[in-house]
Amino acid sequence: MNVVQMLMISREEILLITEPSEPKRGEIWIVNLGSTVGTEMKKSRPTVVINSDGVGKLPIKLIAPITDWKQNYVNNLWHVKLVPNKSNGLSKISAVDALQIRGVDKKRLIKKIGFLSATEMQEIVTAVALVIDYQ
Repeated sequence: MNVVQMLMISREEILLITEPSEPKRGEIWIVNLGSTVGTEMKKSRPTVVINSDGVGKLPIKLIAPITDWKQNYVNNLWHVKLVPNKSNGLSKISAVDALQIRGVDKKRLIKKIGFLSATEMQEIVTAVALVIDYQ
C-alpha cells in the first residue's frame, strides 16, 4: 500500500482495523500493562477478563494478569494454574494472579488469544473471593 492509497482509507476503516472486538468475560487477551510501580506486573502479557459482560458504562475491563507457573505457587490461594491448550492459546503452564486484579481501559487490550472454561473461571472467581476475604 502506497501513501496515496493510505490517504484514501476512511477513519471508520482505520477503526475497524485497529480496534479490538468487545472483550468478554473468560477471554484471554494480551494487555499492555504499561507503567507500573514496585512489584506490579509489567509489560505486555496475557490476562483474563473477569468482570461481568453487563457491568459498567466506561470502557474499562477488570482483568487478572497471567504469569509463568512456578512450583512454589502450588499452596498460594491467589494463583490459579492454567495448562496450555487450543482454547486458551497459552504456550506454557501459567498462573492467573488473583492478587493483582485491576481495571484497565480497553485501549490497553492488544489481541485476543483464547478463552477459559467455566470451571477455570470458577477457580479464578474463588481465588478473588479468597483474596478479598469475601464470605
